[in-house]
Amino acid sequence: MSYVPVSRRTIRLHRESERSTRRLVAALSGVAIAAWLLSVLLSAAVSVDGFVHDVDLVVHDLFLVVAFGAIILVDWHGFLWLIGRRTLGEIIRLDGAATPLIWGGLAGMLATGVFLSPHLDSPMTEVKLAAVLVLSLNGIMLIPLMRRLARLPARIAFKDLSTGQRVHLMSCLVVSQLCWWTAIIIGFINAQS
Repeated sequence: MSYVPVSRRTIRLHRESERSTRRLVAALSGVAIAAWLLSVLLSAAVSVDGFVHDVDLVVHDLFLVVAFGAIILVDWHGFLWLIGRRTLGEIIRLDGAATPLIWGGLAGMLATGVFLSPHLDSPMTEVKLAAVLVLSLNGIMLIPLMRRLARLPARIAFKDLSTGQRVHLMSCLVVSQLCWWTAIIIGFINAQS
């Protein structure tokens, strides 16, 4: 057991930071669920055809490219960190730069998805919508871990993380990729019909 001297003030600030992170995660989860639900409900009430639908589909796909492209870039650099080719500091900086693209793209997809006239009675569409909700919540659940990682030394290796941190990171990565690919594949299948 090692002793690391920490002042009472540092301990208090850390606890306050953990509490504020939990409040942020709860608030963002509520916002994500509400935005997802609003998008689904409005898509049932709104119906567009022809040119407007086609333009909306193009814009929706552009938002997809922005969000998923940023996800792929972050995940790829995360893999490079895992095998020792990048530093944690590089990953944290890249994640900070990509976060607005990811969430902006996702918000744009929810907004444009309203006008795509989805077949809400189709089981495939239900799976796609569930995947979108899960990937949103999964991204929010990464916030506490990313905040903890940002406080670590920039050169720490993946293998030096705690087992819990490694499992959390890898499980979020797997859930993210499964949900994104599920939503994309079902979306393109539905666009053909």
